Amino acid sequence: MDTVVDAPVKTFIQVTEIWVPEADRLVLAEGNYGGLAAFEEATRAISFGKGEGLPGKAWAEERPVVLKGFDGSYFKRIEAAAEAGLTSAVAIPVFDDATLKAVLVVLCGDDETRTGAIEVWHEEDGLMMLDDGYYGAARHFEWVSQHTHFPRGQGLPGGVWSANTPMLFRDLGSGYRFIRADSAGKAGLTTGLGLPIPVPQDKTFVLTLLSARGTPIARRFEMWDARPVKVGKETAAILADGICERDGPLWTDDTQQEPRRVTAHQGNIGKVLATGLPLVASGKPSLTEGYDSMVALPIYDDGAISHIVAWYC
Repeated sequence: MDTVVDAPVKTFIQVTEIWVPEADRLVLAEGNYGGLAAFEEATRAISFGKGEGLPGKAWAEERPVVLKGFDGSYFKRIEAAAEAGLTSAVAIPVFDDATLKAVLVVLCGDDETRTGAIEVWHEEDGLMMLDDGYYGAARHFEWVSQHTHFPRGQGLPGGVWSANTPMLFRDLGSGYRFIRADSAGKAGLTTGLGLPIPVPQDKTFVLTLLSARGTPIARRFEMWDARPVKVGKETAAILADGICERDGPLWTDDTQQEPRRVTAHQGNIGKVLATGLPLVASGKPSLTEGYDSMVALPIYDDGAISHIVAWYC
């Protein structure tokens, strides 16, 4: 019997899509549209060439792309998005060295209560600078972020840059490691997930997902370490950190002795290990830890998956 977690009234991200290269086009592999049937129908009728639309732009420019408004932009589904109440989007390319594996696109709406942040940071002159971000109603936090930069090792963007691994920050409003703690607390932001976004040509990008309690980006986060781990002859990933609003911490000192481990093809994380592609799952709570949906994103390093980051709504 499926265990279902009561869904929040609103989530910060409303639509998640995965686009994969097929010949010279990006085609839809899978998506979670949260009941926005008309937008889903419009999406399934299109594909993108290199440089076309938001997925194609992330492919051509080889970097994450934030689009905070659709009107008059290069976005291909403006009318369908307006009817669905979608106002902004972020495209995250998944590269294995110079090879594009997929583009993950998340789309959000905008109102006076929807609060959170999806940020893209880039390295410039030895500092991590805000490339762009979408913040919903967190206007003051957006202003603070635009005027904040991070040396290597400081804050969430600087920490991810230094370690070249995903990082999970808890209690953003009071955490001493989170440089913007005061403004995060005022905005109601509680949990931060940062992850490196490897791209060609040695450019450095970091993506941060900052979740608020009222309109969460996710209600559960997992970070899996897939750097050469073998179970017999199979590649495996080990749960390195995680937090869940229902279950509390998913990782403690005890898990270092008996780590949670998955192998290729074992569950959703194992499917990412096996295919090398991001994954969106919805509709079967038994496959998504009791939640309505989940996203799993692989991170590549030196020709192999080094980490998998998953979030559940």
